[in-house]
Amino acid sequence: MMMTLGYFVFSRTTAPYQKTEQSMVWRHPTNARVNARPSSQFVGVGDETFHLSGVLMPEVTGGDSSLEQLITMADQGAPYPLIDGSGKVYGHYVIERISRSRSEFFQDGSARKIEFSVELKRVDDTDLPELLRLNSTAKLLGSLRNL
Repeated sequence: MMMTLGYFVFSRTTAPYQKTEQSMVWRHPTNARVNARPSSQFVGVGDETFHLSGVLMPEVTGGDSSLEQLITMADQGAPYPLIDGSGKVYGHYVIERISRSRSEFFQDGSARKIEFSVELKRVDDTDLPELLRLNSTAKLLGSLRNL
């Protein structure tokens, strides 16, 4: 298992990603001042996004059916916990975008190569108690793995 998003498991047989990118923002709005630099105030954390991308080779890895599972999850609009294979809990994310392109076709028109990307947005500010519970569970699983 490489990572899970809710009940979807990213693995070599489903949708193995080759690249991840995480982006975090902290908000510091400014106010203009006369004869001085603008003043700045920290008002909290901003958006956090997670981007997964990779290439599927249906002969070896997952194919369209794996991406269809992610599309079904995105259609629900629900937040899902994002947990990597080492047990690290990233928080709850919604699927904002899924892109895929197909190339190198078989004679029947099915793709031999499918490039994909999944964009996730963190939304768990109101789920903090649940996140703490998940984080505790992940730490427990990690400690059990080390036995």
